[in-house]
Amino acid sequence: MRAFTVERYGTKDGLRAGEVPDPEVGADDVLVRVHAAGVNPLDYRIRDGEFKAILPYKVPFVLGHDMAGVVVQVGDAVQRFSVGDEVYARPDKDRIGTFAEFIAVHQDDVALKPSTLTMEQAASLPLVALTSWQVLVERARVRPGQKVLVHAGSGGLGTIAIQLAKHLGASVATTTSTANVELVKSLGADVVIDYKKQAFETVLHDYDVVLDSLGGQTLEKSLRVLKPGGKVISVAGPPDAAFAREVGANPVVRLVIGALSFRTRRRARRRNVEYSFLFMKADGNQLRELATLVDAGVVRPVIDRVFPFEATREALDYAEQGRVKAGKVVIRMT
Repeated sequence: MRAFTVERYGTKDGLRAGEVPDPEVGADDVLVRVHAAGVNPLDYRIRDGEFKAILPYKVPFVLGHDMAGVVVQVGDAVQRFSVGDEVYARPDKDRIGTFAEFIAVHQDDVALKPSTLTMEQAASLPLVALTSWQVLVERARVRPGQKVLVHAGSGGLGTIAIQLAKHLGASVATTTSTANVELVKSLGADVVIDYKKQAFETVLHDYDVVLDSLGGQTLEKSLRVLKPGGKVISVAGPPDAAFAREVGANPVVRLVIGALSFRTRRRARRRNVEYSFLFMKADGNQLRELATLVDAGVVRPVIDRVFPFEATREALDYAEQGRVKAGKVVIRMT
């Protein structure tokens, strides 16, 4: 089958198109013909080797973390899916590879795609929708009346997180550029901070939850807008020891990772708030819940641009260079 594989870490030229063997289908797997795949910052960060210490993929390996497609084969133990089902998924971290014609995914990580969406729309959702769910529902347990700040509200993650937080009953603030103020308002944002005109940390206060997708100074400033007992949950900040344990890192790597977030955690404690890092997990049950919300009109995907499969490298460059105006970049199989 055709696929885009990482042949060496640390360079854009390390991602190449070529022929690879068809996936092996285990007893609990479904084999999916990929119709579309989403592009995420995680793709080029893994390509560049940023996660080698904790996600040591052996080159060559197929890249890609989001997909939608049609089931063409099921394993002997699969009961939930049948050939012909239209599905979407974020494969488990140990089984990535959606930039390909086919992928085998464990049945627990797959869900029927939202019936109201095209393949391209469905492929844009799994990673960012699961991240939003795991931050806001699982970890933060957002309740009606709470105040939630979502950074980068016009991004792939932000567009979904705003809608989910609003559905959970929160008052939602977000940061964005001037060009996207009306977009994030249409998604449900109650307070919009144009970062080109205002400093969010001087305007917002007493927030219960911050979803940080930017890291760096934005993360440090986010600690200031939380009320005592509030939580900042980051997908871009320094990983913590809990994350290292989740991915099964060895004791030495755990110590190193814990040291990376020491300063941020210490600053959080001084303010009587909590910092944690989240690396989302594959979860078919959560995707089913999200599909229900999508089909009910509660959550809608936002797509910036669709590239043909042959232009996968260009799609990653487009996203990495910050040319995305709003939402997600998607690759369509041809």
